[in-house]
Amino acid sequence: MNDQPDSEMKIPDGAELATSMADIAQRSQRLVTDFLARQTNAGGRGNLDPMNVGGAFMEMTARMMADPAKMMEAQWSLWQDYVSLWQNTTMRMMGQDQAPVISPEKGDRRFRDEAWNENEVFNFIKQSYLLTARWMQSTVDGVEGLDDKAAQKVDFYTRQFVDAVSPSNFVLSNPEVLRATMESGGENLVKGLSNLLEDLESGDGKLNIKMTDLDAFEIGRNVAITPGKVVFRNDLIELIQYAPATEKVNKTPLLIITPWINKFYILDLRQDNSFIKWTVDHGHTVFVTSWVNPDEKLAHKTFEDYMLESPLAALDAIEKATGEKKVNVIGYCLGGTLLACTLAYMAAKKDDRIASATYFTAMVDFKESGELGVFTDEEQVTALEEKMNQRGYLEGREMATTFNMMRANDLIWSFVVNNYLLGKEPFPFDLLYWNADSTRMTAAMHSFYLRKMYLENKLVEPGGITLAGEPIDLRKIKTPTYIISTKEDHIAPWKATYAATHLYSGPVKFVLSGSGHIAGIVNPPAAKKYGYWTNRKKAKTADNWFEGATQHEGSWWPDWNDWVTKQGAGKKVPARVPGDGKLKALEDAPGSYVKVRSD
Repeated sequence: MNDQPDSEMKIPDGAELATSMADIAQRSQRLVTDFLARQTNAGGRGNLDPMNVGGAFMEMTARMMADPAKMMEAQWSLWQDYVSLWQNTTMRMMGQDQAPVISPEKGDRRFRDEAWNENEVFNFIKQSYLLTARWMQSTVDGVEGLDDKAAQKVDFYTRQFVDAVSPSNFVLSNPEVLRATMESGGENLVKGLSNLLEDLESGDGKLNIKMTDLDAFEIGRNVAITPGKVVFRNDLIELIQYAPATEKVNKTPLLIITPWINKFYILDLRQDNSFIKWTVDHGHTVFVTSWVNPDEKLAHKTFEDYMLESPLAALDAIEKATGEKKVNVIGYCLGGTLLACTLAYMAAKKDDRIASATYFTAMVDFKESGELGVFTDEEQVTALEEKMNQRGYLEGREMATTFNMMRANDLIWSFVVNNYLLGKEPFPFDLLYWNADSTRMTAAMHSFYLRKMYLENKLVEPGGITLAGEPIDLRKIKTPTYIISTKEDHIAPWKATYAATHLYSGPVKFVLSGSGHIAGIVNPPAAKKYGYWTNRKKAKTADNWFEGATQHEGSWWPDWNDWVTKQGAGKKVPARVPGDGKLKALEDAPGSYVKVRSD
């Protein structure tokens, strides 16, 4: 049997340990006192299961018990897997090479420590966990008769449970943590407990896992640093115009409508991966919406207000700044949904100022809404509305937690191990700094969005939604359209976004990028990563489209730039300097709105 390398046990300093434990005890007592006070003030009110998880699992259990033969078959299959694992482990302990019975999926970083493979005990623990996890998920997935919503919820929360009980998440079954505990004399666990309390304190009693060194970054200093000026401001947006990098620029300006569900600088993290800088360098006059981080004073702002005060107000401002009526527009995620609504509204008003429309991972048909659908049934939306109406907004941290749950191993449990079990500080990472910089959403807007789109899917119905007095119809959009979706997107599943190709009446080009919702979009050509697929033919289904698609190496950015240039952006004019037009500069980019943190 391959034992782990010998490690000398460090004896901790008694005085230091006593001081640390006294500090931990004091902080723990304060947290418990605060928690009890909140519970007393709450008076025991509230739904103990606002997500209605219990109901879904009760239905699943009833249907499972109604088919005992299938249950026995599943149990027998698991037993056979365990017999194979015992035989495999025995042969390994006798010195024979044996292929594993089961291996982690590619990209699973939980078991990267060598001991998971080289030590027979930990190898057995790992494989027994993987076998049980596979059995649990396949068993609940095989239950027949559940409605789609309940089945989706059961599958999602089963995966949450499976991820949570991974042996990598516990001291005694994680070889890396055991080694660190021996080498440090348990200092890693004391430090980890202190980190845990610090995160509870920062979250006012709720666990707010620290994912990166928040002091390592500053907006405007080492993230969001592309030069520009704020040239327009209203209650909801600051409009940033970026300084030109070329002597001549494309005649048609470019407006990027960013999602207000998070902050715009995901497109401007660093100079080498900034989509904003890249478009400026390629001769575009770039304008970007930087959304306000709303508080209770803006609770009344509706989805309609978001349309009137962002894209439509921005079009007016861009005309003043540049003299151009026509604008190429990009909408990212929720910003893309708003762009589609705006175009349909403009079609009803005979307004053709948008020369071309580009959608980054944006949904307009919410029939197959992916894992976000787990959180959007009537019970949960009603509970969320009650909470939002009390405060006037959706707290940013609540939405961030939802997104993190979709990638729990990467965005939750890896930090539990690093911060609390190993007692380490998280590594400085700009993407995770942005991910932690969450935003609020107004109560009126978010309630409308969840109900009309996720619950009722009214956006795809002609006249299903009325905005500013106009029943809108996506089929009236004749604007040339470029849709970029990503193959591994959990937020806007690419097959769901493909449905838009059959809604718009104008020419549509659909492109599929590799990777996910963020990495597939923030993918500069210099990185030479992921690749993308194109298909000149419009197919009936997403699967049919992919079957006939051609794969290309590298980033889709140049492909989009070639496309948008053909939509009238190619004609050149002298470079436009922010503030030189009829709109004067208000302040340097990235402005003030982006610097307001919801925490």
